Amino acid sequence: MSQPPLSASTLHLILLRHPPAPCYWIAYSGGMDSHVLLHLCASLKEQSQTMEFQAVHVHHGLQASADTWAAHCAKICSDLHLPLLTINVDARAKLGESPEEAARRARYSALQASMSKGDIVLTAQHRDDQAETLLLQLVRGAGLAGLAAMPEIAPSGAGFLLRPLLPFARADLRAYALAHGLRWIEDPSNEDSAYDRNFLRREIIPKLEQRWPALCKTLSRTAGLCAEAQQQLGDLSKDLCRAALNADGLSLGVAALRSFRAADQRLVLREWMRMRGFRMPSQAVIGRIMQEVLPARPDKMPVVSWREGEVRRYRDGLYLLPPQADFDTATVLHWDGLVPVKLPDDNGELSAEATAARGIAQDIWRKGNISVRYRLGGERCRLSGRSGTHELKKLLQEAGILPWLRERIPLIYIGGELAAVAGLWVCEPFAGREGGDNIRLIWLHS
Repeated sequence: MSQPPLSASTLHLILLRHPPAPCYWIAYSGGMDSHVLLHLCASLKEQSQTMEFQAVHVHHGLQASADTWAAHCAKICSDLHLPLLTINVDARAKLGESPEEAARRARYSALQASMSKGDIVLTAQHRDDQAETLLLQLVRGAGLAGLAAMPEIAPSGAGFLLRPLLPFARADLRAYALAHGLRWIEDPSNEDSAYDRNFLRREIIPKLEQRWPALCKTLSRTAGLCAEAQQQLGDLSKDLCRAALNADGLSLGVAALRSFRAADQRLVLREWMRMRGFRMPSQAVIGRIMQEVLPARPDKMPVVSWREGEVRRYRDGLYLLPPQADFDTATVLHWDGLVPVKLPDDNGELSAEATAARGIAQDIWRKGNISVRYRLGGERCRLSGRSGTHELKKLLQEAGILPWLRERIPLIYIGGELAAVAGLWVCEPFAGREGGDNIRLIWLHS
C-alpha cells in the first residue's frame, strides 16, 4: 500500500497510533526538516483545538550565527501562532565524545528537562536519516540493536520521543516546504564531509542510489525488520536475565549464568546493564567479563572496569557498579550528631534519627564526642548477646558484606571508642535497651 502524501491529516493519523499526550513538544532547529514538522503541527492545531503544541529551540551556541537562528525561530513561531521555548545549553564535547554526540546529548537532555509526565517530543527525522543511521551502524560494526536504527517512538525522560516523519523521504519534506513557501536556515556544518553522516549523505549514498534508486526505502525497511527482531530478542533477554538474577534483584548468579550458552551469556549481560541504566560497553568489555570474571574461582574477586562502570565478582554474584572513586580510609570527621553529614569521596550521607528499637542510647549520644571514621584494621566490637569482643573484619565477613563496601562503611566513635557500624551493629556499652530512647544511624549511599 502506498504512503499517503505528507499533510496535517497524515501526521494526525500517525499521532493517533500512540496514546495522546498532554503536550507535544516540537523540536525546532530552524532547518528545513524541523520547519516542515512545525508547519504540519501548526496546521493540525488549527484543525484540532484539543491538542497542545509547544515548540522548543535548543541554542547550542556552537555557530557564530546561533543568535540569528534563535531570532529566526522566534519569528516563524510567532507567525504560526505557536509558543516557543528557547533553551541555552553547553554542547561542548566531553573527553572521548564526538561533537555530534555532544550536541545530541545536550539537546535531548534539555528537551527531557522541559517535559512533564506523558509529554511527547516530536522530532523531524525522516526515511533518509534512517538509512544514514543504518549505514553508520553497519560501518561501526553494530549489533542488531544498532541496526534497528531509530524507532518511531521511545521512552524519553518523563514521556516519549516520537519521530512521526520516518515514513517520508527527504524529497517529500522538500516538496512540502517549497509548496508552502517555507523559509528555513541552512546549517553550514551540513556541508562539512569531515562529519561521518555528512560524508555518507553527500558522497556515498548518491553513488549507491545511482545503482539502487530505492536504496533509502529498502534500508529503512531493513531497519524496521531489525527492530522487530530486536524486540523479540529483547523479550528473550529479559526472560533469561530474570532467571539469572540473585534474590537481591540486582546481582547476577554466576552458576546460573555459566549454565547458559556463550551467546545467551552476552544477551543477559547486556540486558542486565541496560536494566541498571548503564551505557552499553564495547564487545571487548563483555568478552573480558566472560573470560576473566565468570571462570574465576569463588574465592577470587576479579573486576573488569571501563569508563562508565565496572563489574565485580563476589562468591556467586556479579555486581555492576559505577566507577569507584579513590577513597581515603584515614579520613576523620567530627559530627554534632544532629545535622546529616555529607561524607567525602562520594560516600553518601550519614544521619541519625530517634527510635524505640535497638540503637545507641540517646543519653550517651547527646553527651558524646562523636566522630566518623573508617576501617584501618584491628577494630573490635562487643555485640549484645554474644560473649567477648570480635574483630570487625570477621564480623563483616560473617555478614557477607561486599568487600568493596567494607572499607567505606562509616564507623561511629564516641569519646574515641568504636560505638557503632552504620546500618549494622551497635557495640556495648553504647547500646540502649529495646523500647527505650535510642538513636538509629542511617547511611544512604549509591
